Amino acid sequence: MANDGDPRVLLAMNIVLSSLFSTVVVWGLSYLDLAALTLENVAGLALVIFAATYLIVLR
Repeated sequence: MANDGDPRVLLAMNIVLSSLFSTVVVWGLSYLDLAALTLENVAGLALVIFAATYLIVLR
């Protein structure tokens, strides 16, 4: 029987990786002058990525 691990660790990893990925994406968009590199933009995209990953992978 396989053990899926502690869900709190999975959620923490999801938060960290979603935040890092959204920072890179918003930085790239800022570099192309398509979006501003602000905390609101990074947090908003991180929330979208976190929710999508949670719904698709973890559930």
